[in-house]
Amino acid sequence: MSRSAPMRAAIWMLGSIVSFTAMAIAGRALSSYHDTFEIMTYRSLFGLVIVISVARWAGTLGEIRRRRLGVHAIRNVCHFTGQNLWFFAITAAPLAQVFALEFTTPIWATLLAPFFLGERLTRIRAFAAALGFTGILIVAQPGAGVVIGPGLIAAALAAICFAGTALATRFLTRSETITCILFYLTAMQAVFGLITAGIDGNIALPTATSLPWLVLVACAGLVAHFCMTKALGLAPAGVVMPIDFARLPIIAMVGMLFYAEPLQWAVLIGAIIIFTANYINIRSETRKPVIN
Repeated sequence: MSRSAPMRAAIWMLGSIVSFTAMAIAGRALSSYHDTFEIMTYRSLFGLVIVISVARWAGTLGEIRRRRLGVHAIRNVCHFTGQNLWFFAITAAPLAQVFALEFTTPIWATLLAPFFLGERLTRIRAFAAALGFTGILIVAQPGAGVVIGPGLIAAALAAICFAGTALATRFLTRSETITCILFYLTAMQAVFGLITAGIDGNIALPTATSLPWLVLVACAGLVAHFCMTKALGLAPAGVVMPIDFARLPIIAMVGMLFYAEPLQWAVLIGAIIIFTANYINIRSETRKPVIN
């Protein structure tokens, strides 16, 4: 790895952080016009157009294959459910708490991996999971006069769903390309969105006010994951993922400045503990000897 690689990875991660933050702001703005199912429907439809257009330009349309459709379906059910819960959570709970709980996704993935991928739960992984759970308790503050409402519950469940998405993605990347994964991500979730949004017989059409926010959500979601993928291609996870933690103080400032959300030290302390648990896990994985 060249000396400039970590710096370039940091720049890509900055793009990811800005994109995730923009998606949260857009999601809140859209809550006045569309429910979460409608947001996901339009996000997926716009995303599908973007994916096909970029794949055609890059000449990678031929990489879209019909094998592993079952795994694609499982991945996208998990992601669709988690994303809907996340969009609900950012309107029903402080943004800093939602983002802090979202950082528990790797911890849940660690706990679920032995059951779905056959990976061993080592002592370090178990310790990291226990430490992360401690951070969750501090963020949620049960028994401290804080009511754990639907928003926090949705954020926690979203993190579990995103862990399922991560495990399915890890399995798919063994044989599928990013173009194939993103195509089925947007195509399948567009179908899921149309079904769930239209089940009541009424899908609100985009308005002149909501359309720019919908486009922003679609673009921000794709750009965020693309930037993170590029960053991980330039530097190890142990270097890249700690940078992602900058999302928390940034979104906390956004919540304080634009939505009058108080800055809670317990949330920041709990988030630091969650980050530490993730970092311990990442470092233990990157230090494993490579066996040829």
